[in-house]
Amino acid sequence: MAKYNRNSGKQWSTQEERQLSQLARQNTPTRVIGLKLGRPENGVRSKASELDISLRPTNQSPYNRKK
Repeated sequence: MAKYNRNSGKQWSTQEERQLSQLARQNTPTRVIGLKLGRPENGVRSKASELDISLRPTNQSPYNRKK
């Protein structure tokens, strides 16, 4: 069983929403955001979607790109 029980199922505070937004802007992986906020990964994805926050990394590039 996952170790996310601390805040699982609880309402999101304004501070947590701000922290989610900040971590997403810093390209933090969703799993790490969940661990830092004590939330399940799916909960983080759901809240980010609700707040229209993109969790997609901005610095992602194809592996087979030739220079």
